[in-house]
Amino acid sequence: MGVEGCTKCIKYLLFVFNFIFWLAGGIILGVALWLRHDSQTTNILYLQLGDKQAPNTFYVGIYILIAVGAVMMFVGFLGCYGAIQESQCLLGTFFTCLVILFACEVAAGIWGFVNKDQIAKDVKQFYDQALQQALMGESDASNAKAVVKTFHETLDCCGSDIITSTFTPVWRDDLCRKDSLKSFFENTNCHKKIDELFSGKLYLIGIAAVVVAVIMIFEMILSMVLCCGIRNSSIY
Repeated sequence: MGVEGCTKCIKYLLFVFNFIFWLAGGIILGVALWLRHDSQTTNILYLQLGDKQAPNTFYVGIYILIAVGAVMMFVGFLGCYGAIQESQCLLGTFFTCLVILFACEVAAGIWGFVNKDQIAKDVKQFYDQALQQALMGESDASNAKAVVKTFHETLDCCGSDIITSTFTPVWRDDLCRKDSLKSFFENTNCHKKIDELFSGKLYLIGIAAVVVAVIMIFEMILSMVLCCGIRNSSIY
């Protein structure tokens, strides 16, 4: 026996929200794959200084985002089908998946908030170590120069603080771009560029997480109401 009245409206409303949820999962999956293969981040995070690999903590969050997007698409499809079929079993499974997904998103959000500054900090330390080796001519300096030049070319920057970013191009044009006069007058601090690179991407991830969390809360409420309506309809 099908649901009637207000419960029927909730059924179609839940279907619409699930379709939006499915689309949001596809968008998040696409954004995550774009972030994973973005040329700036891949150029930097695939670098290796001697035996030391560039910090790749940022990719942990990206892989979580890819998994969330894929699961969202599956759960959204499950919710749409369950709403149309008026199946308490499917809606119950959908609600359980939503709760688990919401808990994982909260955990990932907490992890991202705790590590948002650490990600850029680790990359800046990696750059500083390479720059020091390149400037001082330490062992494996050729590898260090390659790492530093990749940072400079990818982010269009030079130096790790005011002193090096101002004077390094004047006497080390093998590391920085040759337009030293332009570098002298412009703020091309690599630390600032690294902060801008990761803060912008983490901000995008944060917006996506908030939007998805709001949609999930609405869907959990609607699915519970619809389950109650289906149960009452079956009784009568």
